[in-house]
Amino acid sequence: MDETLDKKSIGREKGITRTSIIGIAANIFLVIFKALVGLISGSIAIVLDAVNNLTDAISSIVTIVGVKMARRAPDAEHPFGHGRIEYFSAIIIAFIIFAAGVMSLVESVKKIITPQVASFTAITLIIIIVAILIKIFLGIYVQKQGKKYYSDALIGSGKDALFDAIISAATLLGAVITLIFHISIDGYIGVIIAAFIIKAGVEMLISPINQVVGFRPDSQLTKDIKASVKAIPGVLGAYDLILHDYGPDAAIGSVHIEIPDTKTAREIHVLTTQIQNAIFEQYHIFLSVGIYAVDTSEYAANKQAHLKDDMLKYDGVKGCHGIYIDSDMKFISFDVLIDFKVRDKEPFKEKLKKEVLEDYPGYEVKINFDIDYSD
Repeated sequence: MDETLDKKSIGREKGITRTSIIGIAANIFLVIFKALVGLISGSIAIVLDAVNNLTDAISSIVTIVGVKMARRAPDAEHPFGHGRIEYFSAIIIAFIIFAAGVMSLVESVKKIITPQVASFTAITLIIIIVAILIKIFLGIYVQKQGKKYYSDALIGSGKDALFDAIISAATLLGAVITLIFHISIDGYIGVIIAAFIIKAGVEMLISPINQVVGFRPDSQLTKDIKASVKAIPGVLGAYDLILHDYGPDAAIGSVHIEIPDTKTAREIHVLTTQIQNAIFEQYHIFLSVGIYAVDTSEYAANKQAHLKDDMLKYDGVKGCHGIYIDSDMKFISFDVLIDFKVRDKEPFKEKLKKEVLEDYPGYEVKINFDIDYSD
């Protein structure tokens, strides 16, 4: 498993690095040409557009450094590896973009207060058009690679490149208006550019911060994993899926399965190993597997179904599983999946126990509340 995952990680690192280098080269090219055009024409909008491209190049460098640091092997202090460094690199990129936006806003406001008509030529317009086309192609390519390699940093850079194309189009519009009407809207366009840059920076912050804090995993992914577990012969149900994200290509988790109580320890060992291998092969996620033993007799099945129906009629209960009823020991245990809106858990648990005791007087009732971690 480790060798397969390592090869995947190396391929991912190379893909992200290659994409970032292409982005750096394209943005440095645009910085040089836009800066020259902006300084010659006296257009603050074009100069700020060049600054924006410079932040894109810096972002790509941070992405490369981040992915290389994230690939460092686990150690005693970080036994789960360093994959989350990528999320911090995406946060750094977002702050760089945000700071560039604020700086651009300040300079644009100054230009509005003391306006100067910029000087544009046909060559200037052609260069801006070329820049727009380069940014469109670059944005589509980088976003596609970001999705391919599950890189928030690349996806953010790709989106930013498409924003840049819009920004450059606004700059082009300003230049055309200046050429035709001989009035300067340069500062106002600069404010619009700055607003786009700030907006992009804020939006880029959301995804990596959510990952660091602990974001609910993708609902479709968790449903697919549970379906894959339940598809394995011998598994009656899959519940309590929890996933821990330690980087874009590093995740571990746990799941509980229901199996017939007639299975031997040997059979359980073979089954859980089969589940772990299947899930790792399909999703590159290592799952530890917990067991619920289920009495599959018709009599027990009817009692379990009745108890489940009793629980599901309560508002706030999303599921009930792992039901175990021991008539000899007069003991009942089961798990209840509750909604996050249930705040007073202990009074609610006592209410559910009272419901069970109406059908099973004198029994010891053990109810475990599960949190809806995955879907």
